[in-house]
Amino acid sequence: MRVTVEEAGGGSISMSPKAPQVTVRRPQIVILGAGFGGLAAAMGLRHANADVTVIDRRNYHLFQPLLYQVATAGLSPAQIAMPIRRILSRQFNVTVLMERVEGIDKESRIVQTANRRVAYDYLVVATGARHAYFGNDEWEETAPGLKTIADATEIRSRILSAFERAEAAEEEAERKRFLTFVVVGGGPTGVELAGAIAELARKVIIRDFRRIDPSSARVVLVEAGDIVLPAMPPELSEEARRHLEMLGVDVLLQEPVTRCDAQGVALAGGREIRSSCVLWAAGVMASKAAKWLDVPADRAGRVHVDGNLNPPGYSDIFVIGDTAAVTDKSGRQVPGVAPAAKQMGQHAARAILARLDGRAIGPFGYRDFGNLATIGRKAAVADFGRLRLSGFAAWLVWNIAHLWFLVGFRNRAVVFMDWALAYVRYDRSARLITDRHER
Repeated sequence: MRVTVEEAGGGSISMSPKAPQVTVRRPQIVILGAGFGGLAAAMGLRHANADVTVIDRRNYHLFQPLLYQVATAGLSPAQIAMPIRRILSRQFNVTVLMERVEGIDKESRIVQTANRRVAYDYLVVATGARHAYFGNDEWEETAPGLKTIADATEIRSRILSAFERAEAAEEEAERKRFLTFVVVGGGPTGVELAGAIAELARKVIIRDFRRIDPSSARVVLVEAGDIVLPAMPPELSEEARRHLEMLGVDVLLQEPVTRCDAQGVALAGGREIRSSCVLWAAGVMASKAAKWLDVPADRAGRVHVDGNLNPPGYSDIFVIGDTAAVTDKSGRQVPGVAPAAKQMGQHAARAILARLDGRAIGPFGYRDFGNLATIGRKAAVADFGRLRLSGFAAWLVWNIAHLWFLVGFRNRAVVFMDWALAYVRYDRSARLITDRHER
């Protein structure tokens, strides 16, 4: 169709109607969870010609390996957490939603949150893990685990309140119960918690009380297996146990917990330990991702995935981090640690970019950078395969590694200054009791 318009000067021009504009829909990538894996995936997609939506029920990214230091008054929460929006503020293809996921419709490609439905072309599930009480969920009220900032501040309050209650107690039996701390689980979290509590009692608050001697506090680490740090080589596990005992921690091995309540714990061997402060570090359970996706999972709830981190039959979905059951080339389970989650997130991002370009990439390959665990102020164990360290040298490596993984220069600088001051002065500046029920 041609339209002719007469000009004022007698001439004419010929015009054709404009072709209708067509809006091209960009691929929609949704990432559930802003932990190490989710953030790595989001950052890996920064140049993608796609819209990325990050959904997390909290507004911050948390450096979980240092949570135990918040729980034992060594650091404040803001030093190990940073707002997700700030981390991704320069990545203009990302939208952040603070929402709680309630389900996933794989066929319609929809994520259902508490307030909206979010469509996706590619989905990355990185929703992490929670505490596992092995069928005894009622124990959680008296033995909190350590996965969130709320957990850490709750544990900090329980530990510090125990000393305050001991100071005010009139009966020796009650004072002894308040000064007994039980940590259940001999993995890295349990070992680090037990060592930090012992150090707090014997070095940090030693002069703060008048009616009690904080150094008389009893710290008990209870482990159902026959060694602590079972992922470590036997000689390093034994070294960790030795360092704990040097700090004054009672290490009880092959002692499963059979009862846990406000009075303390009972062990399989018939022993009972009276304590007002029991802390749980014995196991984790993956998030509800397997239920949302309706796919097979292992006993810990981790989704079985193939070499590309996809649940079988769903190449548009990637499950990563603590939510996924992944094996390496030798058939060993990839550990639930921060470096593994980051590598999975980076792989998921590369795989999505390749598919957007019509390409394919090889399967996920885990690179093991080693295992680290710290025991108190200046001791740790480190396993780097052929190189194995313990004591002060391992502690220095542990510090460098954890500072490196912290998000943001400010966090690194503040944490370094706090650690340096605490090392010189045996001080912990975050000794605040915050009651979650206070008004």
